[in-house]
Amino acid sequence: MSTYTADVTWTLKEGEDFASGRYSRGHTLSFDAGMTLPGSASPHVVGRWAVKEAVDPEEMLTAALSSCHMLTFLHLARQAGFRAMAYRDHAEGVMGEIAPGRQAVTRVTLHPRIEWSGPAPDAESLAQLHHAAHEGCFIANSVRTEVVVA
Repeated sequence: MSTYTADVTWTLKEGEDFASGRYSRGHTLSFDAGMTLPGSASPHVVGRWAVKEAVDPEEMLTAALSSCHMLTFLHLARQAGFRAMAYRDHAEGVMGEIAPGRQAVTRVTLHPRIEWSGPAPDAESLAQLHHAAHEGCFIANSVRTEVVVA
């Protein structure tokens, strides 16, 4: 069993009013390898109190699903004898209502584009590799969000 950690830190800034909701949602996200990222709530959720230059949880979930799918896909493609040279994805997460007053990232669509060296998988083999990558992705197995490969 593996354990993963992240440290999330937020501090009320001088002049902000926590009680009225007038405070920055900006914070930092630090990971075990020493990487620190600026985080925030989404501007779609809190408007001007978001930090536009920071990553929000919905973006991180979308990126985590895309990254996990890619890493699993590359491993399976290598095992199948294919040689990938580049992989690019423009993943899109969609927020939707799941019950009155409750929202969730309900769908993430992946748009992978892969460059191959040598023989590339045919359409059926490519679809099978993507299906197997989805089944093997730890993050996809951890969420209820629908993940679609377009």
